Amino acid sequence: MTPLCENNAGNNQRYISRRDFWFKAGMGIGGVALVDLLARDGLLAAEPASGPGSCLGSAGITDSPYLPKPPHFKPRAKSVIHLFMSGGVSHIDTFDYKPALEKYHGVALAGGIAGVGGDGEIIVRQGYPGPLMKSPFKFKQHGQSGSWVSELFPHMSTIVDDLAFIHSATGKSNDHVLSHYEWNTGMILMGFPSVGAWVTYGLGSENGNLPAYVVLYDHRGGPFSGPTNWHAGFLPAAYQGTVFRPVGDPILDLKPDAQYSSVEEERRKLDALASINQNHAEKHPGVSDLSARISSYELAYRMQGCAPEAIDISQESEETKQLYGLNDRVTAPFGRQCLMARRLVERGVRFVQLYSGAIVNQNVDTWDAHGNIMENHTMHAAEVDKPITGLITDLKRRGLIDETVVLWQSEFGRMPVSQRALGRDHNPGAQTVWMCGGGIQGGQHIGASDEVGYQAAEQIIWNHDIHASLLHLLGLDHKRLTYYFNGRNMRLTDVHGELIPQIVGATGKETATA
Repeated sequence: MTPLCENNAGNNQRYISRRDFWFKAGMGIGGVALVDLLARDGLLAAEPASGPGSCLGSAGITDSPYLPKPPHFKPRAKSVIHLFMSGGVSHIDTFDYKPALEKYHGVALAGGIAGVGGDGEIIVRQGYPGPLMKSPFKFKQHGQSGSWVSELFPHMSTIVDDLAFIHSATGKSNDHVLSHYEWNTGMILMGFPSVGAWVTYGLGSENGNLPAYVVLYDHRGGPFSGPTNWHAGFLPAAYQGTVFRPVGDPILDLKPDAQYSSVEEERRKLDALASINQNHAEKHPGVSDLSARISSYELAYRMQGCAPEAIDISQESEETKQLYGLNDRVTAPFGRQCLMARRLVERGVRFVQLYSGAIVNQNVDTWDAHGNIMENHTMHAAEVDKPITGLITDLKRRGLIDETVVLWQSEFGRMPVSQRALGRDHNPGAQTVWMCGGGIQGGQHIGASDEVGYQAAEQIIWNHDIHASLLHLLGLDHKRLTYYFNGRNMRLTDVHGELIPQIVGATGKETATA
């Protein structure tokens, strides 16, 4: 027997057999020999290159959790830009025109209104329900599709023929935080993986030098429920979203301080740290946080040459900057986010999520219009209207629209009755969502809410249906994209989800890949 170690007292030795010793030593010796042979034959992976030219692929990277993975069938799109209007956009004041609200303006619902159903009772969250209230915004029809759009979105009204509107999206909760969970993770409870995490888990990224999943939140602060919107839940932690700051350096302390460390020295430090971390990981299998940390260190090293270039909007032409509204202080913040999103998907980032609306020191600066719908929505719509229109226009002219799905939504709609005279309360019963790109036919109007916009009435669509359809456009079958956890195969859509035929096509059937 061969001693393995000895404690401080010099007794209670533990032993391993000679056979065990030579077997374990042989693995190390064999590994060294294998590395030497691979090096001689030029088969070792090359060190990741640095600089802008290296930011368009994954050459030489063999250990990243973001390496591209094959889809279940031929995809129609490669990436997603998710535009989330945090706070609750009023569908009946934006894209879901309701003439009945003008007809019944000021009428209480005690006796019921045709198309609402039941006895006309409306369930509100914060109280103070008033009578039915018409929209304070004027509506007009636009495009060849004749889509109704309120005056809130003069720029977006010019691209309605590119958008597929879903007017019957329905949720389960009228609480901001729970509804954010619902639409971002598929569940109304905390702790489940976000849509972006599922997408990157299923497909990886086409660029190993940038995160596969990037989040750009409002320049004023984060949205309701914060980082849980882009968390990886029970998936390996590496698949959670990476937050890029909308101004300044995308990630703090990303650039090395040349005063203390050269690039070569930093590489040596990371290699030593990786060795220590790997030893620890082998002793604690099944803990993904450390593996994610190791991957993040390596990714951060590669990002030093790629992330600054990827979001350097100074490279863009003045015409492009104006297209996104960067010449206007009102539209510039969200315009910068939209332009960065285009640059990221252009470089192979799989999922980019943008937020409008923020919680700052307990102050709510979102689309949550309880007090005055006209004042609130006028301000926030002005911030995003031109940038979003510029994004769609830019994706089209660069040939990126067919390989990029753009999803616009909020966590719920708002009530057709007034609140505190001029506001509207939360309404999970109906909201309008739109999608475009990825081969989706524009100019469509899918489903419908009732006569006054209180509840979805035709082709009711849940979050699971939208998630299933989104995955389908990316070449993923939502029933096959699973992860074993807590005794069963979990999935984004749980045990629900139906493909939306107008979004994915009449049958939704695709040819499986090898």
